[in-house]
Amino acid sequence: MPSRRPPRTSRAGAYAALALALVLLAGCASGDGGPPGPDGTGAPERGTAATASPPARPGAEPDASPAVTIQATELQVPWGLAISANGRVFFTERDTGVVSELSQGRPRPVRGIDGVVPGGEGGLLGIALSPEFADDRLVYAYFTGAEDNRVVRFALDRPDPVQVLVRGIPKAGVHNGGRIAFGPDGMLYVGTGDAGRSELAQSRGSLAGKILRVRPDGSVPPDNPFPGSPVWSLGHRNVQGLAWDGRGRMWAAELGPDRDDEVNQIVRGGNYGWPQVTGATRADGFRPALAVKQPSEASWSGLAFVAGEAFPEWGDSLVASGLRGGRLWRFPITPEGGLGPGEELFGGEFGRLRAVVSAPDGALWFTTSNRDGRGEPAAEDDRILRYGR
Repeated sequence: MPSRRPPRTSRAGAYAALALALVLLAGCASGDGGPPGPDGTGAPERGTAATASPPARPGAEPDASPAVTIQATELQVPWGLAISANGRVFFTERDTGVVSELSQGRPRPVRGIDGVVPGGEGGLLGIALSPEFADDRLVYAYFTGAEDNRVVRFALDRPDPVQVLVRGIPKAGVHNGGRIAFGPDGMLYVGTGDAGRSELAQSRGSLAGKILRVRPDGSVPPDNPFPGSPVWSLGHRNVQGLAWDGRGRMWAAELGPDRDDEVNQIVRGGNYGWPQVTGATRADGFRPALAVKQPSEASWSGLAFVAGEAFPEWGDSLVASGLRGGRLWRFPITPEGGLGPGEELFGGEFGRLRAVVSAPDGALWFTTSNRDGRGEPAAEDDRILRYGR
């Protein structure tokens, strides 16, 4: 199996002053890191993928250096990635509308989602597995349709129709959000974008620019902050990553405009300021970001929590993936619950990086996004990669 040692990492100070003036199509600014790509609706390219990594051997040297291994190649914009408790790997491809499983190193399509309308930043986006996946085998997905963005679910290996759980999330060529994940409370959290209309992020009556919280069947929990509403937090520009740390605290990564890509700690009913404020700016009624990087080195697209026992040299950390930045950023979680200075990994080695998740064995899995109309694809792109021992 192909294997590479990671490049030497470099630390970036928390107060490094980096600025880059960007001129983007139709004022989209950061978005995914450039003008929307072409509408890609063809079948994905498929190639022979590397065999998936075996689990760690009992008695393996605890100080063995982690390495990157290629798990799948020649994919078409793998956007969402989910790994079950027993190590089954599922992913979405944005422009094909297909959910696939990685089986013995090869993609195996398991469900095409009817109604997916790819284009710009839209298409088949996030994926999550039911907390009871071993029993109910339910798969959840977020997609852009003809009229809106939706959250749906279906039963794996059964012909039951796809069930729509959440509808009416505003769509556009940009800022569709799309990341979904189950929290430790068993509820489904949904990150949305402002659909290019920044004023919607502050409107409680709109599902745009929000993090939503619903039961697994799509109904609204009674303890949500706004009665009868799925809105959990507001004031977001374009949420792209969701994660929970070992103490159950929720974190989110989102794209800023031409500045200030943010990692935020999410609280019930919190307002994160868009479009009034960005980044770590403090203002009455708004919560400041705890980590901020500029789009040229970030453009967050995914977020994962890594426990200290998985990478003892790191301690508990958040890892964010970057599109325009083309790297992973690791932020140590401080004893006070803040974030320490960032450490960058794989700068420019794999191109644009989209999803990142922590596997049950502690390894990090991440995807490239070089065929999304904004990257420079290598011969094997797009890929799924694993970083671990």
